[in-house]
Amino acid sequence: MLVKTDGFRQESAAGEQQVICRNATVEDVEPLYLMIEEYAKQGIMLPRSRQALTRQIDQFVIAEIGGKFVGCGSLFRLGSDLVEVRSIGLNDAGKGRGVGSIILEKLTEEARRQKIPKIMALTYAVDFFLRNGFDVVEKEIFPEKVWTDCVNCKKQHACDEIAVLKRLD
Repeated sequence: MLVKTDGFRQESAAGEQQVICRNATVEDVEPLYLMIEEYAKQGIMLPRSRQALTRQIDQFVIAEIGGKFVGCGSLFRLGSDLVEVRSIGLNDAGKGRGVGSIILEKLTEEARRQKIPKIMALTYAVDFFLRNGFDVVEKEIFPEKVWTDCVNCKKQHACDEIAVLKRLD
């Protein structure tokens, strides 16, 4: 569960509009669903139903620019010492502006607050995670992930995602 805060704010160096990263609310379910569905159609994310998003809303953060939804991400606990970054997505207005890194920092900050020493992701955007302090690791070191999500994934026997890990301790 994410901490309910006023938001994490960062202003770009160019004096553009502020990027505000905040905890998601039930009012955000529809834009979350639409973004994740678009990525799922491309085979980049696992689909999530509106009902699942409503149940898991406290795991999500939303990024906004000028009050408009531009991105999202979530943090899912896999064990006492491991969380997974999930569903980081941006629309065109959020791309190339550092919004993904702001979302990832908010999620990392929450993992630290919960004293969880490891944060992982399965991704195609390896360079993004490397720029944000993650290292490439073998997927097999995460049996928690395999038994939580991979068993239901159509790619489970031919997974082409790359595992990344950041140690926070």
